[in-house]
Amino acid sequence: MKSRRLKIALIGAGSIVFARNLLGDILSYPELADCEIALHDIDEHRLRLAEKVAHRLAGVLGVKPLITATVDRRRALDGARFAINMIQVGGYRPATVIDFEIPKKFGLEQTIGDTLGIGGIMRALRTIPVQLEMLRDMEQVCDDGAVHLNYVNPMAMITWALNRSSARVPTIGLCHSVQHTAHELADDLGIPADEIEYRCAGINHMSFYLKFERNGEDLIPRLKQIHRDGTMPDWNRVRYEMLAQLGYFPTESSEHFSEYVPWFIKKDRAELLKKYNIPLDEYPGRCQIFEHAWPYIEQELERPGSQDADTLVAELAAAQIHVMPRERENASRLLEGLHTVRRSVEYGSGIIHSIVTGTPRVVYGNVLNQHLIDNLPQGCAVEVPCLVDANGVQPTRVGKLPPQLAALMRTNVNVQELVVEAILSQNREHVYHAAMLDPHTAAVLDLEQIHAMVDELLLAHADYLPAYLHS
Repeated sequence: MKSRRLKIALIGAGSIVFARNLLGDILSYPELADCEIALHDIDEHRLRLAEKVAHRLAGVLGVKPLITATVDRRRALDGARFAINMIQVGGYRPATVIDFEIPKKFGLEQTIGDTLGIGGIMRALRTIPVQLEMLRDMEQVCDDGAVHLNYVNPMAMITWALNRSSARVPTIGLCHSVQHTAHELADDLGIPADEIEYRCAGINHMSFYLKFERNGEDLIPRLKQIHRDGTMPDWNRVRYEMLAQLGYFPTESSEHFSEYVPWFIKKDRAELLKKYNIPLDEYPGRCQIFEHAWPYIEQELERPGSQDADTLVAELAAAQIHVMPRERENASRLLEGLHTVRRSVEYGSGIIHSIVTGTPRVVYGNVLNQHLIDNLPQGCAVEVPCLVDANGVQPTRVGKLPPQLAALMRTNVNVQELVVEAILSQNREHVYHAAMLDPHTAAVLDLEQIHAMVDELLLAHADYLPAYLHS
C-alpha cells in the first residue's frame, strides 16, 4: 500500500519572499519533491500569486508536488506534519504605519520595530493571540508529531508564549541572522564562508558569536582590527562598536540592534545617527520598496520574461525611498528568482529533511531555556545550536554566557516576559510595564509620555487586538 504524501502547510503564504525561498529549498530535496504543499493566506489575491510561484518553482526544478491553496486555515493544516508560519497581522498598512507614526509624535524614532521596542511590543500583542488560535487548530487537525516552524517576529516573544501554551505541538523559532552574519563577516575578512567554524548563543536578534575561527585561528582579533582601522562597511558600524565594547560580535544587523539598546537613537542627537549610519524608518522603507515591486512580480508571473529587473531597480532608485541600498537589490532578486532556484540559507527545509530522512544537521533554533543557558532566566526563549535528526529538534546546552552579554540580554528578556504575561494572563497593565522597561523607549521618553503613547497605540490597533487590551 502506497504511503500517504508528506504534507507541509505554509501559513501566510502571501509573504512571497519567504514562500519562494522556502518552497525552492523544500522542493530541491529529492526526498521532499513529491510532498503536498498546502498554501494558506487570508488575502485570496496574494494566495493565488503564491500558488503561481509554487507551480513556477516546481516547473523550474522538474518536480511534481501536490500544490493546494486555500483561505481555510484548518483545511490547510489538516494532516500536516509541518506548519511553516509567515503571517503578519495588520500588514504594513495600517499596522506598521501606526507602530511608527504614533511613537514618532512622542519623539520616539525606530528603525525596524518588529522585535523589541514599542513596535515589537505592539506587533506581539497583535500576533500572539492569532497564533494561539492557530496552535489550537494545529493540535486538533495536524498529523501526529507535527512541528510548528515559526518565521514570524517578534520571534522570542512568540516562541515563549506558544511553547508555554502547548506541549503537543512544539514551536521552533527560525531566523537567518546567524548564518547571514557569518557570511558577511567572511566577506569582511576575505575568507570563504565555508571555511569558518562558529558557535553562537543568546536570544533572538541578540545572540553573539562565542567562537569564530578558521583552521583553529581565532578570527575575533582580526575583526577588532577592522574596527580600529575604521574599515568596516558603513552599514555595520553599530555591531562593530558592540564588538569593541563587549568583546563579542552580535548576530543581528546594525539597524536592528540599534533599537534594542539605549545608546544610539536619541532625541536631538543627529550626530549619533550619522556616526553609526543608522537608517531611521528602515522597515517602512522596505515595505514601500515591495509596494513598487508588486506590479512587476504580478506581471512577470502572468507573462514570463516580460519584466526587467534593471528597470525595477531604476524605478526604485528614482523613488528615493530611504532604505539601505541592498534592499533595492533584494526586490530585483525576487523578480529574477521567479525563474531560478538557488538554495537559501533558511533552516526550515533542512529541519524538515532531517526529521523525515534522519539525516543529522545542526541549526540555530529558538526554544525555551530549559537548562540550556545558565545565566538567563529559565523558561525564556533562547537561540542555541540544535541537533536535528529523526528524533526532532534537540537543543544543545551552552552553559554560562560571558556576564556582560547575559546582562545585556536580560534587559530585553524583561520586556519579552512582560508582553507574554500581558497576553497569557490577559493583563493590560503589563503592556505599560513592558514599555517602561524597554531600553530604547526608557532612554527617550518619561513615564507620562510612555503611558500616553501606549494608550494611543492600543486604541489605534483596537481592530487587531483582543478586547482585554483596548477596552
